[in-house]
Amino acid sequence: MIRLEPAAETGYHRAAQISLAAMRPLAFVDLETTGATATHDRITEIGIVEVDADGSVREWQQLVNPGMPIPPFIEQLTGISNDMVADAPPFAAVACEAMKRLEGRLFIAHNARFDYGFLKSEFKRLGITFRASVLCTVKLSRALYPEHKRHNLDSLIERHALQAEARHRALADAQLIHQFWQKVHAARSSADIAAALMAQNANPSLPPHLDGSVVDELPETTGVYLFYGENSLPLYIGKAKDIRQRVLAHFAGDHSAAKEMELAQQVRRIDWVETAGEIGALLREADLVKTLQPIHNRQLRKNDEACTWLLVDEGEGWMRPQLTALADLDSGLSSACYGLFKSTKEATNALRALAESHNLCDILLGLEKAKPGKPCFGHQLRRCKGACIGNEPHARHTARLIAALVGLKLVAWPFNGPALIREGEEAHLVDGWRYLGTAHSDEELDALLDSPRPPFDRDSYKILSKYVGKLTPLPHRAGVTR
Repeated sequence: MIRLEPAAETGYHRAAQISLAAMRPLAFVDLETTGATATHDRITEIGIVEVDADGSVREWQQLVNPGMPIPPFIEQLTGISNDMVADAPPFAAVACEAMKRLEGRLFIAHNARFDYGFLKSEFKRLGITFRASVLCTVKLSRALYPEHKRHNLDSLIERHALQAEARHRALADAQLIHQFWQKVHAARSSADIAAALMAQNANPSLPPHLDGSVVDELPETTGVYLFYGENSLPLYIGKAKDIRQRVLAHFAGDHSAAKEMELAQQVRRIDWVETAGEIGALLREADLVKTLQPIHNRQLRKNDEACTWLLVDEGEGWMRPQLTALADLDSGLSSACYGLFKSTKEATNALRALAESHNLCDILLGLEKAKPGKPCFGHQLRRCKGACIGNEPHARHTARLIAALVGLKLVAWPFNGPALIREGEEAHLVDGWRYLGTAHSDEELDALLDSPRPPFDRDSYKILSKYVGKLTPLPHRAGVTR
């Protein structure tokens, strides 16, 4: 993958140095898209207003064929129709031109996370890592005009008498953002603007041994982040809906929590894996923690003692719970299983609690050894109803046992083979609640299908069972490409 690094003098925390007297090159950017999700939707139009350090201005507008239909409500909003983009070039054909106009410039947009995220995703599909210093005019407006509640572009047009030629077209909206920038500099002092920019992009507190340039590179996307110390093994792995925000939150609190302070003092490097959504982040986090065993992670660690209860038919209506290791479960949980427990002790304590609350027999549950002709200890306490000495039919005891266990029942695997959970351009492959991996192409999917099956994992089950409605069966190795 090609990596284009930002210029040495750039940075989120350096944006406050910008002023009219000493301005670095700027790019006012607006995009029109097929929807709001950067990992799924596509750009339909790009508008860029370039402003050089000497004040000269250039404008560029380009329709883009998104390679997918434009929804009717988006067409109505922007005025860009499927016919208009039918003969337009795809993003790959205009990527070099867009990069040339953006590279080395401060990226300024209204709700910049949206536009920056879409461009990053489009470049990423071409194997290019696009990074830039970013300034959001929504945040700038809030900082400079806190007395106003609304800071969308229409509100700025009305408030600052901006001249709008064609709202919701890329270049027209980029021109509006440029106008707002000019109005702000004409109306407010350089000190006010610098303070607003500093508040927006304040330099966060970072660990002493961590390179400050990492702040510029952290993505504002869903994924997994890894903290490293002085060797190649991670200290900590976490997941986040916004990697940048979550990572910086670790260090913002490093003086108030001993664990955070200890971690901050050890961090030397940060890595991350961006995902298409939260499901992928949860699965990758659980998988990486178990594989790499970071010392600061307490949850999601490997647990070879994990177990569940199975009901074994002993005949004559008597069903007895049998403790079974999760590693020994069949691929589809075809047998009725009850509970996911970290250890034998935890499972036994849970069963004892059910025995007490549902008047069950300790002997029939296997919690107490039977003595010929003698009832269980619970019967002597008038808790057991006497199934151990024939005072209650075994079938009735079994019915009450099943009723007691119903809240612990695991979800059976609903298919005869593997299934997919699609999330943006990613497809998570699952078989018998075992997470096999994430594929982005038919070739990756085939490789995952041919790989050895991992053991049943309680954490993966907990994640995946919540999304059982999103699972779709995989007939005949159907592809994951759209």
